[in-house]
Amino acid sequence: MIKIISVFLIFMLVLAMFGRLRFPGQKTINKKLDAAKCPSCGRFRLGKSPCPCGKS
Repeated sequence: MIKIISVFLIFMLVLAMFGRLRFPGQKTINKKLDAAKCPSCGRFRLGKSPCPCGKS
């Protein structure tokens, strides 16, 4: 039973390492999301249309 649990944990660690190698730039995604928000009200702007609040 302990052998099965240890193999499972090792497998999960290997998957986590591959996930970090595949997606190293997670911080750049947050910058893109912050740029898509309206600076005055904080709502997300969809497409190229102006914000519904009309301030930007």
